[in-house]
Amino acid sequence: MNDEMTRIVLGIEYDGTAYAGWQWQAGKRTLQAELQTALSKIADQPITVHCAGRTDAGVHALEQVVHFDCAVQRDLKAWLMGGNSQLPDDIRITWVKPAIADFHARYSVIARFYRYVILNRPMKSALLRTQATWCYQPLDADKMHAAAQHLIGEHDFSSFRAQGCQSHSPNRFMHFIDVYRQDERVIIDICANAFLHHMVRNIAGVLMSIGMGKATVDWTAQLLEIKDRSQAAATAPPFGLHLGGVYYPEHYGIARHTVFAKLPDDAKRFD
Repeated sequence: MNDEMTRIVLGIEYDGTAYAGWQWQAGKRTLQAELQTALSKIADQPITVHCAGRTDAGVHALEQVVHFDCAVQRDLKAWLMGGNSQLPDDIRITWVKPAIADFHARYSVIARFYRYVILNRPMKSALLRTQATWCYQPLDADKMHAAAQHLIGEHDFSSFRAQGCQSHSPNRFMHFIDVYRQDERVIIDICANAFLHHMVRNIAGVLMSIGMGKATVDWTAQLLEIKDRSQAAATAPPFGLHLGGVYYPEHYGIARHTVFAKLPDDAKRFD
């Protein structure tokens, strides 16, 4: 990093309903473009932000982590309060801090946590229509949880990656997956060192099929073995998907989401 540049780290939450995804795209409204425009006004110069993980169209974030480099000096409160004053109501900067050493929002990540929310009742919701995926058929959350446990550990997730996924390797290390019911909602909490394109939504689609009784609990294990996306379930909708948090090594001083307490002490070996 240039000695004249300061690296700033931000925590961001957003409702992704109105956006074509995180990454800048010509002629489309994106989260990256909105954030860069807002921060550039505070800096009075162009700002480029780098995120922990790009989210697709319609996907939300409880906590996205981004960083940017800037040659001008601004108080941290200016980035926080000033940045929010320039952002639309569906994007908020929740915290700001200076980066430590060689921190990089994407490349320093050890683990990422996503939450997929399913509204499981006969009627759609007027209030949760973009925050949860609706499923009218009863779901057996216990069977979904049992099926999800086959995915824990290091595996080739070819059966759960999008056809156009550009990752060089289909291998990922899954730290944990919990599926549980909260009244009318079935929630999938999932944490891995990294995710393939549409991986969480493809897993959710498979687990929902199992929860509806369309497949057996060991279908997830079978899909891992056959490594064939065409044999799995349809990709679940984006509406229920939330980037829940990002985990970094302790020395960077980035507060960990409480869910990462489940990670082993030597989690960094999976980086």
